[in-house]
This record gives sequence, C-alpha cells and structure tokens, in this order.
Amino acid sequence: MLPTQALSLRLARPPIAMSHGPTWKIDKVNPVHDLVVCLAGGGRYRIEDEDIALSPGEAMLIPAYTRFRGHHAGDDATYTGIAQHFSLDLFGREDVLGQMRLRRHVRLSNWPVLEPLVSHYRATPSGAMATLTQHHQFMVILLMYLEDAFLGWREAVPEGPQSQDLLSMQIMFVASRLAADPVGSGVEEAMRSVSFNPDYFRRAFRDRIGMTPQKYRELKRMEFAVSRLGQGHPVKRVAAELGYSDPYFFSRMFKRYIGSSPSSYRLRRGGMDGDPPPPPAT
Repeated sequence: MLPTQALSLRLARPPIAMSHGPTWKIDKVNPVHDLVVCLAGGGRYRIEDEDIALSPGEAMLIPAYTRFRGHHAGDDATYTGIAQHFSLDLFGREDVLGQMRLRRHVRLSNWPVLEPLVSHYRATPSGAMATLTQHHQFMVILLMYLEDAFLGWREAVPEGPQSQDLLSMQIMFVASRLAADPVGSGVEEAMRSVSFNPDYFRRAFRDRIGMTPQKYRELKRMEFAVSRLGQGHPVKRVAAELGYSDPYFFSRMFKRYIGSSPSSYRLRRGGMDGDPPPPPAT
C-alpha cells in the first residue's frame, strides 16, 4: 500500500569490518550517517560534548557531518565490530533520522539474536559496492538499533512543506509497523509517538494510504490469516492467533477483505479445517 520508493536506504560503501589494536585512533567527519556496533573488545569516543565507551552488544549512531574522535579502550583485546556508512531518505529528499530524537548510544536489547547476524554481516566479502543482501541485512540491524534508541519525533512544524514531509514520514512508519506486526501492534500503540493531532493524522493517513489506520490494520491481519491458512493451519487456530474469540466473526471479516470464507480458501489450498493438508500427489 506504500509507494515502493517511499523509503530509500543507501549504503555509501560495503560494511567496514573493524579490527583495531591498542594503537588505533581516529578523528573524522563523514558526510553520511555511521552506525557502529561492537562485537568484542571496546572503543572510546568523543562526539560533540559526549564521551562514549562502546562495549560488546552496544551500538552507536554518528550523525552525518558530525566530527568524532575515537581510540582503543586500553586493554589488550582487539576491538572488533562493524561500521556502516549510510543514508535513509523519504521520497528521496527527507532525512528520516533527522526527524527522530534518538539515544546516540544503546545496549541492544535483542543482542543474543542479533549478534550472529552482525558477525555474518561483518564477514561478508567487501566489493566495490554494497550488495542487495547487505542492504537487507543492514536494515534489520538498523531497525534493531532504532527500536532501542527511539525517544520520539522532533517538533512538527505547524504549516508548510516541512510539516507535510514529516507527516508523510510518520504515516509511512505507522503503516510499516502495522504491517510488520499484525498480531500485536494495535492502532493506538502504533500511533503513540506520532507528533500530530490524532484525528488530523487519521484523515491524512486515509488520504495517502486509501483507508483508515484501523482498516489498514485489519487488511494486514487478514493477509496474515491468508498466510497461516495457506500453511494448513485450522481456521479456529488462526482466528485465535489474531485474537478473535468468535470464529464466525473472523470468517465475516476474512470474506470482507479477501473475498472468500477462510474455510473455502483453505480447502482450495488443499487442507480440511482441523486437519493438516494432504501430501502432494506423486
């Protein structure tokens, strides 16, 4: 439902596989954002008026055009991790991160899950340009950082193009969150950090997406149901997963959005309600 080019992630170069000994130092300004994640050892940084000690499982964002100084933490362990130069734009012009209030430095709450991905990302071969796979992997890492670092949106400009850019960006993020978590995220939860009047935001969401946030969420929930039914799960189980205590009400909602009843859809996919789908014919 969102324009395919609405959000643009660009990696300025392949990931930097950091491996720094005790003599390592840096004093630099990058023209793009830089996300640094520590895997082992540690480093110490000075960014503007803030001192940061980075240790394993922690991540740090250095905004574009921000001078930073860094050096080894001082012990004998090699400081390893990743550094990724990137930009994240909305409609090719609006810096998404520039509209957010973020903690610069966080301990990643989902580190046991994320650490293997970061290690794999660090080990990927470096060519002249970042690959599509690296873009996808880094987006996951970046979203994990944002989940822990996000404090809220910056003040919205009451009128003018900048306000509309911010509005479009917040609509995109709310829609993305509803689509990504159809079982858990309710509309109120997804809109909690929106900096616009809720009624105004809902009208703007409908104008841009083509339906209200509630109807958009229900559509994504029914698409989730389509996936589950296609895997052979019984209708009652799928209804319960989505929080419907009344399977008949779930069936009416499913037919409204998908065009057929869930039992009919599941039957066409090769399974009977309550039973696993039969094995393919040989």
